[in-house]
Amino acid sequence: MELVGRTVDAAGVAIIAVGTLLATVLAAIRLSRRQAGVYRGYRRRVGRSILLGLEFLVAGDIIRTVAVAPTYASVGVLAVIVGIRTFLSFSLELEITGRWPWQKPED
Repeated sequence: MELVGRTVDAAGVAIIAVGTLLATVLAAIRLSRRQAGVYRGYRRRVGRSILLGLEFLVAGDIIRTVAVAPTYASVGVLAVIVGIRTFLSFSLELEITGRWPWQKPED
């Protein structure tokens, strides 16, 4: 289970890195074509990469904590980590979409 948790963590880091790289390449292409809204699109793509990567990182933490060593201390640390990452996810969602995750999208 430790290996599975580390693999999921590695996937999360890779998603963030590759997503940021792709967003940068797309932004550079759009800048070279002098298109409008490059910065906003760049931020949105990077934010989405971070959000997806955070989900994988949380999953990896859960796998390693619950399946490998379920002590009260490790569960407490997991709760703090998940809380911080959830706050970051909500903050990024607000930055990307302009609304909280529980708010309905405008038609």
